[in-house]
Amino acid sequence: MHRLFALAALPLLLPATADAQSVEEFYRGKTITVIIGFAPGASNDFYVRAVARNLGRHIPGNPAVVPRNMPGGGSLVAANHMFNVAPKDGTALGLIAPTAPLEERLGASNVRFKSAQFNFIGRMAATPSVTFTVASSPVKTIQDAMVRVASLGATGRSSTVTVYPNLLNHVVGTRFKLVMGYKGSPEAMLAMDRGEVEGHTTTWDGMKSRAEQHLRDKTLNLLVQYGLKRHPELPDIPASVELGRTPEEIEALRVFANATDVGRFLFATPDTPADRIQALRRAFDAMANDPEYIADLKQQKLEHGPLTGEELQKLVVEVANVSPATIERVRGIYSAN
Repeated sequence: MHRLFALAALPLLLPATADAQSVEEFYRGKTITVIIGFAPGASNDFYVRAVARNLGRHIPGNPAVVPRNMPGGGSLVAANHMFNVAPKDGTALGLIAPTAPLEERLGASNVRFKSAQFNFIGRMAATPSVTFTVASSPVKTIQDAMVRVASLGATGRSSTVTVYPNLLNHVVGTRFKLVMGYKGSPEAMLAMDRGEVEGHTTTWDGMKSRAEQHLRDKTLNLLVQYGLKRHPELPDIPASVELGRTPEEIEALRVFANATDVGRFLFATPDTPADRIQALRRAFDAMANDPEYIADLKQQKLEHGPLTGEELQKLVVEVANVSPATIERVRGIYSAN
């Protein structure tokens, strides 16, 4: 009789035992898949693969970490997958474009996620962009750009190399003339060298790799950097948010600058158990200070600018809380559809 009672009670005890499973017990022998919302061979891919080589040893239970590329829709395919399909148990991480929260607020038709419901684990690096002109251009400072026209090589309408200077034109009155149709920053910068345009806008890390000689010879005018604060390597170049003259202008500028500070980041699915999110965040922090990880980034000439998951979550929530009036104001600047 006692044995039958014990067997009958056993199923009732199993859920409690599962719930009591420690983080280390859960992750031991598991594999974490990191979904990369971009094709192989570019900067975002390199960052995630560096994380995959270094994160697992800092997570309790030491799971394997495996990257998986899922390009499409400017990383929105991966974002939708992470929100709707990926397991919500801490075995799925992802990297998507930092503009995804803004695209959600602007009502992009292919968004099937709520950014603020993701669990953000940590940022590998910020992605500040810089607008610059050649030394021979009469536009040598951002103040000059308010009164003189400078032609900038640009790509597609929704690319940040187009959106960022267009933002300043609409919000603070710069007079940048965007020459469209270049395939990417390498082509636009070649056009600048040939004298077809006076300048360009691109990421700071991309600029360092593509315009190394220009920077060394000081043959470029760095006009403005896009971010919530100045990059440590660009202490004398004004940040875009500094150009706002009214609270409304500052808020509009912050919407776009926010994406550069969100940068290249890792996030987990909604509804992942809180203890696993906490463990993943602290593992990320430990990795960010690991000499092996830092050396890995340095070897690939990748930036190291970590931010904790908690700080990153606040940046994303900030976009979710932007006033409807500001969203309407920027809708015409950023192509959401």
